[in-house]
Amino acid sequence: MKVVVAIDSFKGSLGSFELGEIVEKGIKKVYKDAEVKKVPIADGGEGTVEALVEGTNGKFIDVKVHDPLMRLIDARYGIMGNNVAVIEMAEASGLPLLKPEERDLRKATTYGTGELIKDAVQRGCREFIIGIGGSATNDAGLGMMQALGYKFLDKEGKTLGCGGEIMEKVSEIDSSEAVEGLDQCEFFIACDVDNPFYGPRGAAHVYSRQKGADDEMVEYLDSSLRKLALTLKEKTGKDIAELPGAGAAGGLGGGFVAFLDGDLKPGIDIILQEVKLAEYIEGADFVITGEGKIDFQSIMGKAPMGVSRLSREKGVPVIAIAGCVADDAGAMHDHGLDAFFSTINYPISLDEAMNKERAAIFVEKNIEEIFRLIKVCEKKFS
Repeated sequence: MKVVVAIDSFKGSLGSFELGEIVEKGIKKVYKDAEVKKVPIADGGEGTVEALVEGTNGKFIDVKVHDPLMRLIDARYGIMGNNVAVIEMAEASGLPLLKPEERDLRKATTYGTGELIKDAVQRGCREFIIGIGGSATNDAGLGMMQALGYKFLDKEGKTLGCGGEIMEKVSEIDSSEAVEGLDQCEFFIACDVDNPFYGPRGAAHVYSRQKGADDEMVEYLDSSLRKLALTLKEKTGKDIAELPGAGAAGGLGGGFVAFLDGDLKPGIDIILQEVKLAEYIEGADFVITGEGKIDFQSIMGKAPMGVSRLSREKGVPVIAIAGCVADDAGAMHDHGLDAFFSTINYPISLDEAMNKERAAIFVEKNIEEIFRLIKVCEKKFS
């Protein structure tokens, strides 16, 4: 029997790599000679760096960068075994880095994200996977590009500072001092929203309030994004105004496209392509997937959905496990997921359920029972 295990992390409990090891133990209690292929995955959000680095024998890189208010902090990114850099922008420019009273989108910058990219470029990386969820910024990636050597000038030729407040003032773009090698890089941006750059569904109106903006600030930022979009169209030739995903992370999605020719895709599509999951699934008898909670939202670009879609194309049955299965999770059956199970065996508090040792026992035991049932069915219908 060949089984492919591709499970997203149980957030706050077990990582994708750990879950693969635990599932393999459960399977081999029933099928001792089973061939188990473990493929750590993520959906482009939290845990992506860990999953891809650990799953490819890569390495973690610790660096000093600037946070959204330009204070030095420690940050980390990963380089996969194939020299692809994996970066979560929230590591340097994320909302959790600021106290509620510090949130000021006029000043917040993506400069630190650019520093992470710069470090990877200087280490020889030329392909990047960037997760852009959880931002504290609304500067359309201008800060990121400043860290990468770009200068933004106002109409009087003066170099502009940092933050969302410079967007409306950009008149000229100077890329003459861009980081060496940047023009050779490819950027795949894990983007799971389709918001345009500005407007009622744009970056400012949809996302800026959770980052501290009031109604006046929302209108100011939206107007600034509109002006910047016109400038970028004129100076770069890229029209990002209505581009789906351009409004993600305070316009960072649009910035990646305009400045770095970034490719915006659902995070899970990027990850599954990078780890070559389709190749592993070929010839498998079963695929095991899952995440911390399976519900209706799992259809919308989450890891189990991506795995199920690939498995259905290959004609391989998919079974999912999760710490929690919601009442509306049945919708997943219409999208390629054949069966799903909760790993919780009896009433238990959330803290207890997320305890790593307890969760590991639950996962291993339930996987064992699933494969005992499979064995019974084999005997019955063979």
